[in-house]
Amino acid sequence: MKFLNKEKLFSAKWFKSLALILSGTFIMSLGYVYFISPYKITPGGVYGIAIVIHHLFDLPIGLTALAFEIPITLLGLKLLGPKFGWKTVVGFVSMAGFVDLLTYFNGDVPLVKDDTLLSAIFGGVLIGVGLGLVFKSRASSGGSDVIAMILNKYTRIPLGTLVIYVDSAIVLISLVAFKDWTIPLYSWLVIYITGKAVGIILEGASYEKAIFIISDKYDEIKETIIQDLNRGGTIFHGKGMYSQEEKQIIYTTVSRREFELLKDYIYEIDPKAFITVAEAHEIIGEGFKSMRDSLSSD
Repeated sequence: MKFLNKEKLFSAKWFKSLALILSGTFIMSLGYVYFISPYKITPGGVYGIAIVIHHLFDLPIGLTALAFEIPITLLGLKLLGPKFGWKTVVGFVSMAGFVDLLTYFNGDVPLVKDDTLLSAIFGGVLIGVGLGLVFKSRASSGGSDVIAMILNKYTRIPLGTLVIYVDSAIVLISLVAFKDWTIPLYSWLVIYITGKAVGIILEGASYEKAIFIISDKYDEIKETIIQDLNRGGTIFHGKGMYSQEEKQIIYTTVSRREFELLKDYIYEIDPKAFITVAEAHEIIGEGFKSMRDSLSSD
């Protein structure tokens, strides 16, 4: 994988990535500690599980989450290959540290007392903004995302759908643990708001993006799409309207995080490449949603 070790140690880009990760995980920690955890809201992911365990057994949230993150990431490395670099590790370790540090000083006292709805809204926004910054650094959020990626490898279910399934299953654990229907309802609200906030930070409201790339070095770009992103695509033959030169146009669909990676790579190969990005609100086909699923959801 070209992307994992591309940034030179202690370079400006390396420090920028580190700053994005630490800023993002700190903002997420604020959301969890001051708005989400005090009301026992469990918005999916390993932190949803950690919040349940915290309120049942009084164990630290960050340390509990870390106990899940480490084996999940190791399992992901074994089954999926080296897709998780130093950024992902720094992300979940710093997140655990920030959460437990803030909890130590704040306890389980909500910033907004007796207002679960307002806390769910602001908590979701903070988690989404922080997660968006982590994605900006080209890092993975780990946790349930890795579980979904593993399931995606052995099933034909789209990755985005699997993430929803995994997070929803974790949300339902809170219903069993606390026997309160309002908790999973607020949790799903937080998941929705988080997704919207992440989209705003990454300047895209949908999970997938449709991309058209025009470049004289299309062969090299094609190889990284196939080899490094494990995505396919189509090459069209075209002609420049002004120059009348023959052009090759690559069309492909990728996730938000994959596009951030691909954009960096294209810049290194051909800074003059012409790229058109469109929001793909629904993609039907291999690797995404099947036609049957699309029809059944209408």
